[in-house]
Amino acid sequence: MLLNALFWALLGFWLGAIPFSVLIGKAALKKDIRLYGDGNPGGTNVIRAGGRLWGIAAILLDYFKGAVPVGLAHFVAGMTGWPLVIVALAPVMGHAYSPFLGYRGGKAVAVTFGVWAGLTLWAGPTVLGLSLGLWFAILVGDAWVVTLSMAGLLAYLLLSHAELPVMAIWLGNALILIWKHRAGLTHGPGLRPWLRGVTER
Repeated sequence: MLLNALFWALLGFWLGAIPFSVLIGKAALKKDIRLYGDGNPGGTNVIRAGGRLWGIAAILLDYFKGAVPVGLAHFVAGMTGWPLVIVALAPVMGHAYSPFLGYRGGKAVAVTFGVWAGLTLWAGPTVLGLSLGLWFAILVGDAWVVTLSMAGLLAYLLLSHAELPVMAIWLGNALILIWKHRAGLTHGPGLRPWLRGVTER
């Protein structure tokens, strides 16, 4: 079991480490996407550099590099329990600290969606997506939106009586996301203009 877990974790880490957004930027757009926006090597800056189509492609590739290794390990190889923790967190770590980018990877949002698809099929990504959409509609500040979306996923896991290893995956995933978004969490979130107008009436 330990060797199996190590195999899937290494596969997940190195798949997660592939910087698809940077590669798309260089190969298709002839641009360094890290010179755009916040400098993050992720799909959002691919959109800024080359448009929505290329950005969606980058986001989907980041999603699948989390979903494929975790889904195969969990549903095909039968990986469960505590060994699944390192397998599930490996793609997130690979993306966030990619050796191909000098250990300065992305913020790991899309790969997080993929990991939870690999663990729960539709349930985790759906809850996470709905929570992300809700907080995005209410708040200005991506860091707070992502953090509170993970809190929404936590609520779902608690209500569904998730096992301890799954809760450990959530905790590790949340800590990585919080650390990668730490700069945006140093100040409080702001309300969207439409909501400020409502609260000021």
